[in-house]
Amino acid sequence: MLASPHLIDVILVLTAIEAILVVLFRGLSGAAIGRMLLPGLFLLLALRAALAGAVWPWVPAALVASLVSHIAELRSRWRG
Repeated sequence: MLASPHLIDVILVLTAIEAILVVLFRGLSGAAIGRMLLPGLFLLLALRAALAGAVWPWVPAALVASLVSHIAELRSRWRG
């Protein structure tokens, strides 16, 4: 079970539920939550692709997307 890509699917669904709950109960905007969670979601997608045996470009593409979204999130925090 721990090496199954389906475990990552469960984590992705739980992360989406977390995002919805934070928007509803903490009053943060959906865009702010999206910026915070997006790098981690891309990392999860890279892990899922690796566990599922996807063709090789998917893993580095997800890792690059995680890096880009992380840098964008940092820039938004630094700007205020």
